[in-house]
Parts: sequence; C-alpha cells; structure tokens
Amino acid sequence: MVGIVSYGFYIPKYRIRIEDVADTWGKNPDDVKMSLRVYEKAVSANDEDSLTMAYESAMMALEGISLKKDDIKAIFFGSETPPYVVNPASTILGEFLGIGHNYLAYDTQFACKAATGAMITGISLVKSGYANYALVVAADKANSKPHDALEYTAASGSAAFLLGKDEVILELVDSTSFSSDTPDFWRREGIRYPSHGGRFTGKPSYFFHIRNSVETLLKKTNSKPDDFRYTVFHMPNGKFPRVMAEALGFTKKQVEKSLVVDFLGNSYTASALTGLVSVLEEAKAGDLVLLASYGSGAGSDAFVFKVTKNLEKRRREFGKILADKKYIDYPTYLKYMNTI
Repeated sequence: MVGIVSYGFYIPKYRIRIEDVADTWGKNPDDVKMSLRVYEKAVSANDEDSLTMAYESAMMALEGISLKKDDIKAIFFGSETPPYVVNPASTILGEFLGIGHNYLAYDTQFACKAATGAMITGISLVKSGYANYALVVAADKANSKPHDALEYTAASGSAAFLLGKDEVILELVDSTSFSSDTPDFWRREGIRYPSHGGRFTGKPSYFFHIRNSVETLLKKTNSKPDDFRYTVFHMPNGKFPRVMAEALGFTKKQVEKSLVVDFLGNSYTASALTGLVSVLEEAKAGDLVLLASYGSGAGSDAFVFKVTKNLEKRRREFGKILADKKYIDYPTYLKYMNTI
C-alpha cells in the first residue's frame, strides 16, 4: 500500500470580500459573485510568501509522525510564485524542517498542477524503493494585475503531503495525466503579473484536459462516477468545477464538500489539494476519492484514492481554521500583496 501518510495546510487569516474589490472598480458585486461563484478570498500578509506558508503546512503534516525527519529522502516544492526566480525553495524548506542533507530536492512548475505532478513523482520514488518517505508541498501567494478578472480569485494558501507506505491514510489506487501545448495562462521573465486568454481558459483548456484525464482514469480503473464518495477538481473559480462535475456525471453532493474556493479563492498550486484537505475532514474508511488538478499550459493529473482507517489518527480540523478570519479593505489588500 502506497499513498498519503499525513497532510497539513495553511490558510492565511486575512480575507477580502469580493464586493470590496468590485466596488473599487465600479463593478456590480452581485454580477461578479454570480459569474465566478466566489464571495471572498484568503490574503497572505506582507511578511508572508509561498515559502513561509509551505513551512507552516509542512510542519502540520509532520506533526505527530513517529519518524526521524531525515527519513524523508525527497522534498518537492510546487509553486507559481516561488520567493526566488533562481534559488530553490525546496532546499530552504528542508533546512527549516531540519531534514538533514541526504535528500533529493527540486522545485516544480506547471501552473496550478505543479504539486500534483510532483506527487506522482514522489509516490513513484516510494514505490521503487528509492525513498521510504517523500514530502510534497504546494504553496502560492497568487497575484494579479489590479482591475484584472484574476483579482477576484487569485488567493494565498498552502497544502503539504507526506507520501510513504507505512500507516497510509489515503491509498493510491491509480493515477493518470493528460497534457498538451495550450497556452491559456502565462507570465514571461521580468513581467510582474500573469496574462490569460480570457474565455479561452475554459472549454479548450480547463474542461478539455480534466475531462480527458478523468475519463482515461475511470476507464483504466474500471470505475464509474457512482463509485466515488467525493470528487475534487481544480478550482480557478466556483463555477468551473461544478460544471465539470455535471458534465462527467458526478452529483452535486459528491463535489460540493471540496469547493472551498467559494470562501478561499484560487490558491493556484494549492487549489485542488486544499479541496482534498477539506474532504478529509469527514471522509470515512473505504470511501473512494477522485482528485483532478489542472495546470495552464496545459495539463491535468487525475488520481483515485481509497481512504483507510488510519485517517482517524491523522485527521485535521479544517473547518475551524477556515472560520478563523479577519477582513481587510482594498488598500490594505494592495499593501499585503506588495502592490503599493
């Protein structure tokens, strides 16, 4: 049995309401909410970045684990917004955690699916015997140009997963990936804010790639939508995953528990994985969970996980932490994002 042994997450305390962003630019807040199905988003403080949030989620993932930290032989850091353009964050994270030096480390990029790709790599290393444990962390302090559509959804957060084969809480049943050259979202070197293809990010990008990865995986595992208790899709907004679930034959009940985007926004690399964290707060042994990420550029990784009885001793209080928040106004938001 190989899969997820433990997990952690970090949600910044600060939030900004969508109406505060919309009012600033003379937009109708109700129209924005109805279109995006997002009502507020998490904002990291000006002294936080993707690395500090990664550390917080990784510390939670390692809490209560009876292993020496140097038993971890691989650390992967997935992010669209690393603190350095040149200089790995994965090794800094390893230093912060006291892992030692005998481990493989690298940062991964693939827009919002950087960490799920790293998860496939980490699980493969465990399966091969290269490592007993691998740590995969997703973290982003997502930014956007003021007055851009992304400003309503680009948020902050982190999720971390310890992968191994001892006391597994989520057994990996199988996984698959679907990739293509579809440039729907990008940011060139030296450019401060990302660009996107507007409506092009939907049908030929998000929906096309997730549909193909999920349908391939369902066929590969001889599964059907009714077999799953929970379904988790990448959440660029609150509308896309709901539409995707319906198109693939999943029910509203299967997907709703994972839709933290409504009140957290899109934390980019951590988006789908934070949805998985939300599901784990109530999942029971034997439940099957489908997870499908999406990364612009473009690709989707899909996983089938089976919950084991070990989840009970590793379960984290997600809802309580999610509810602990403080609202800020738009000028403060700009300050915390280092825009002004």
